[in-house]
Amino acid sequence: MEVTPLRKAARRGLAEEAADRVREAIFAGHFRPGAPLREVELAASLEVSRGSVREGIAQLAREGLVRCGWHRPTTVTEVTAVDVEEVYSVRAALDRLAAVTARTTASADDLDALDGLVAELAAAVRTNAEGPRLLALDIAFHDRIYAAAGNGRLTEAWEAVRSQVFLFQLQRVSLGHEHYRSRVVAEHRELAELLRAGDRDRLARVAEAHVHSARESLLGEL
Repeated sequence: MEVTPLRKAARRGLAEEAADRVREAIFAGHFRPGAPLREVELAASLEVSRGSVREGIAQLAREGLVRCGWHRPTTVTEVTAVDVEEVYSVRAALDRLAAVTARTTASADDLDALDGLVAELAAAVRTNAEGPRLLALDIAFHDRIYAAAGNGRLTEAWEAVRSQVFLFQLQRVSLGHEHYRSRVVAEHRELAELLRAGDRDRLARVAEAHVHSARESLLGEL
């Protein structure tokens, strides 16, 4: 039997690790939108090969976190009004579906976890936690809703835009920190309460309005 020759499988562990570390740095605000990402410097800092960094950057480009191309520097994606309109329109539809689905599929543990995240958000606001910490809890709350919905394809759709949502929300927080802090707890508490014992139509409207409010806030600051 003739065996079709195949190239050896590439080990992607270091590339994935490089992508994870750079993504964390972007989400922590260490690399701002428009900031250059220099392959040589990243490789030295992460103590990995330039090839691993290059593969990691390619992963982040697929997530929409960085922009790169021939004869142009690699930079963190800058937030434009067009990008905001596109990403938040998609997110509004996804969040609406996730919320109404989770309303019937969420377990008691899911609902308790959402309440716990709201409590963590409230504590973080009271202690003047920095924007990236608040945003990490914010995104974790929505991750839990998608997980509770139990729809694998819906979760995949969310994960396809999740990194861009995080980046765009980080820009929103940096430009209008007090506006975000004043609303984040109440908005998430309302969603948690509606998921536990709310009217389906109202939940759908609130889930979508939550996203549109974020979009308008960011557009107003850009």
